[in-house]
Amino acid sequence: MARIRTYAMVLLILAAAVSCRTTKVLGGAKIDTRLTARNVIRNHISAGTRFETLQGRLGIDYSDGHSSQSVTVSFRMKKDEVIWMSAPLGVAKVLITPTRVSFYNKLENEFFDGDFTYLSELLGSDIDFQKLQNLLLGQAVVDLREEKYDLGFSEAAYELKPRAQARLYKLFFEIEPSYFRLASQQLSQPQNKRLMEVRYSTYQKVQGEIVPDQVHIAAIDEDQRIDIGITYKQVELNKELRFPYKIPKGYNPITAK
Repeated sequence: MARIRTYAMVLLILAAAVSCRTTKVLGGAKIDTRLTARNVIRNHISAGTRFETLQGRLGIDYSDGHSSQSVTVSFRMKKDEVIWMSAPLGVAKVLITPTRVSFYNKLENEFFDGDFTYLSELLGSDIDFQKLQNLLLGQAVVDLREEKYDLGFSEAAYELKPRAQARLYKLFFEIEPSYFRLASQQLSQPQNKRLMEVRYSTYQKVQGEIVPDQVHIAAIDEDQRIDIGITYKQVELNKELRFPYKIPKGYNPITAK
């Protein structure tokens, strides 16, 4: 149970995707079968979000098959530098930088303060700040220019699979045709029966930026499954932000295993 609780915290970190309740971008463009994998990848990278800071509130619905919970958290982000979350009354907080992953939970009197090794071990693949940030913004977690990909087509998305999949984990991406943002991305570790899938249901335009609107994260670890749904509210871009964070004294450390 302790492992599932900490795994859930990691997924809550990952669930801090960005958005707000403005005009939704529902797309409508059709698949162009004349495009090559290189065309799709180039368009996806060019479509990356550009902003300095983002803040808002996130409604998160969590279920692990045994219990469910809904919570609203504050979310702040300085692109390429800081990701910060805080539950009501500061019951739990998360702070992530390019060199640090840290969170504490007042209900459990516990904290973690370390590097990305912890997240990488839990997710079964190398995770760093850039990959995490890309996941939150609807961009591929790997640089698609570094490998060769096979391109397939569905009615609603371009499908990309590495021509040579990694031995320990496999990747799969769907890219929607209107703005060339992700419709989904999937990281699996079949030998260990692990799977994480992130689906971006809709996108919207905020101050000229295309950002995710609703996101669903599903994670399977052997016979245990966690689902997280996100609703996004009151997000603003490019405001001056603070990121207050201090681990309370006397809390028990969570160690990477």
